[in-house]
Amino acid sequence: MEDEPLVAFDNEHALTDADYEIVATVDRATKAVALIESGAAIDLVLADVRLADGSGVDVAHAARARDIPVLFITGTPPDDAEHLAEGLLMKPYGSRDLLGAIEVIEERRGGKTPARLPSGFRLYARA
Repeated sequence: MEDEPLVAFDNEHALTDADYEIVATVDRATKAVALIESGAAIDLVLADVRLADGSGVDVAHAARARDIPVLFITGTPPDDAEHLAEGLLMKPYGSRDLLGAIEVIEERRGGKTPARLPSGFRLYARA
């Protein structure tokens, strides 16, 4: 979920090149929540925090209800939302850092301890 078209395009390109399947790219919190609540097969939600129609925190609540991990990608970290996400990648970031953050989340969810964290990435403590 990203409301800046160029950032969304860059993310899609990087993820597709890394063989990730993108379920949807949306620019509104309401669209993201509707997609999550529809039961779509989603393995990870990338959520910007500040959006025109709401907050990525609202999206994270919907994802958490379905046990879908969330990676906040933002320049403005949300207050008191660490329990809703796996981590936070600060803007600006490069595609290498995005892919690295996703790999760290996959490792931890698989029971492994990540060796190193990408630049600008903060891994949240497990709730």
